[in-house]
Amino acid sequence: MAAAVANATSLIRGADLVAAPWKNGGGITREVAAYLPTGLAPGQPQGAALDAFVWRVSLADVAQAGPFSRFAGIDRTLVLLSGAGMLLDEAQGEGGTRTHALTQPLDIARFAGEAAIDARLVDGPTRDFNLMVRRGAATGELAVWRSDGGERSAQQHTLSADVVLLFCADGELDVTLGDAAPVALATHDTLRIDASQALACTVTGKGALLAIRIRYA
Repeated sequence: MAAAVANATSLIRGADLVAAPWKNGGGITREVAAYLPTGLAPGQPQGAALDAFVWRVSLADVAQAGPFSRFAGIDRTLVLLSGAGMLLDEAQGEGGTRTHALTQPLDIARFAGEAAIDARLVDGPTRDFNLMVRRGAATGELAVWRSDGGERSAQQHTLSADVVLLFCADGELDVTLGDAAPVALATHDTLRIDASQALACTVTGKGALLAIRIRYA
């Protein structure tokens, strides 16, 4: 069992993430992981990959107010990681506006990628976590798991999905899958698990994890 779990997991260190410009050039993104359809090689131009992924997980640094890049056919989930936050104004019909408020760490906003979104910063730059999933090709769920580090703080979960990503949003946490050895995650590290079916997962330590479950259509 331990060997099978090890073969299905990969550890992505936050320190190894590479910065690249946003699709619209208005900020910086660091890709954590993504799935491209068969036939699109990772070496193809950045724009091609950003328009063809089935799912993508990344960090984004927002240094100034302005419009978000638009991604037709994509469902987006944003989580505030650091900074005072931002207000996302989503254009509605007949001149209306819906505002998504991300003002506390781990606040979440969900919206369609084709929506017209203008960001207003509350007080200086922010960093957010970004999940994008192509509608009709896959579905993605995101949950926040918090641990206070107490003696009885160990959390038990069961993982079942085509891909699971456990992103350490804050603190230092140990993740144990089945009977494998614990994996230590520092802030912005990610543990990826492929093809998990009823896999036991135990989380200990002090911090917060973003748990992403992706299922292909």
